[in-house]
Amino acid sequence: MKFGIITHAIHKIKDGHVYAYEPYVREMNLWGKYVDEIIIIAPVAKEEITSIESAYQHLNIKVMAIPNFDITSVKNLFKALLVIPKICWMIFTVMKNVDHIHLRCPGNIGLLGCLVQILFPSKQKTAKYAGNWDPKSKQPVTYKFQKWLLANTFLTKKIKVLVYGDWPNQSKNILPFFTASYHQTEIVEVPNKDLKEPIKLIFVGGLTIGKQPLLSVQSAHQLIKKGYNISLDIYGDGVKRLEIENYIASHQLKKHITLHGNVDKEIVKKAFQQSHFLIFISKSEGWPKVVAEAMFWSCLPISSNVSCIDYMLADNQRGSILKHNVKIEDIVIEIESYLRNKEIYKDKVLKAQNWSQKYTLDKFEKEIQKLVDV
Repeated sequence: MKFGIITHAIHKIKDGHVYAYEPYVREMNLWGKYVDEIIIIAPVAKEEITSIESAYQHLNIKVMAIPNFDITSVKNLFKALLVIPKICWMIFTVMKNVDHIHLRCPGNIGLLGCLVQILFPSKQKTAKYAGNWDPKSKQPVTYKFQKWLLANTFLTKKIKVLVYGDWPNQSKNILPFFTASYHQTEIVEVPNKDLKEPIKLIFVGGLTIGKQPLLSVQSAHQLIKKGYNISLDIYGDGVKRLEIENYIASHQLKKHITLHGNVDKEIVKKAFQQSHFLIFISKSEGWPKVVAEAMFWSCLPISSNVSCIDYMLADNQRGSILKHNVKIEDIVIEIESYLRNKEIYKDKVLKAQNWSQKYTLDKFEKEIQKLVDV
């Protein structure tokens, strides 16, 4: 089977190997187990391979490089109009020559793929919508259009659209799905976390505006000022790093808060196993992978109510869901409530772990095989 992937993910080629963002590649390697040939349409960069990128494992793989583009300004829009016809033709050519079309959405390239696939109503297709599928959420017009087109059974035929969360009133194209990070064999018993001090907090993710990492730092600071023995470990990097470093330095918090940067996933796994709470106050998500990972290792998530968080945390039964426009005081109050009632903490941790450990890479792979073998 020839398997065609249309994606906006940046790819890199070195020594005959194809690299991209590690969590994405980890998933695509599972799809690749059940196909004979992979053809990828994606932007290609020449930069060095980073620590958060890994290689495809398939032996028969080809990348067709396309220009990356955006429409964030009038100037960029005119540039995009010059390259879009060529990209659409390349997408058409690949779709014509493969047996299974796989779209990665939302994104500019995914949007073009959604349009071109209309011309192939009899081809088998899947789409992974990695963004927020919540029909009530505020999103860019291009995202809403992709969602409408993917769900439209007249224009988009023979497709399974994998979305995060189980939403009401969806078309037959839409399949609630999940993402996994660990194999069944990786499950080990995590020592009981009885909330004895020091209380270990963790943040995992990009240090970006959307992830709001400073809120985690400020919450830890507030708890420290109230007399609690608190530590916070931050894993990830991004444009907000300098702001966080300055905050830590100006408030003499180096003994309590550590910036680790981007590290190997095994290091993050061990950190989850040792931490009591994940502080995750993101503004927008698809499947909040780090929330599921924290739950897997008995680290209780305290999260903003985005995307399918309510589904994952079962309306606060497997963690804490905070209201929109979360403030520092909200996070502090929530953590203090657990410190005062440790039995509730233990109960939620156990429920969170039991739920998350059902979604292993083994189960994920079996579900992917069903989609490919249709």
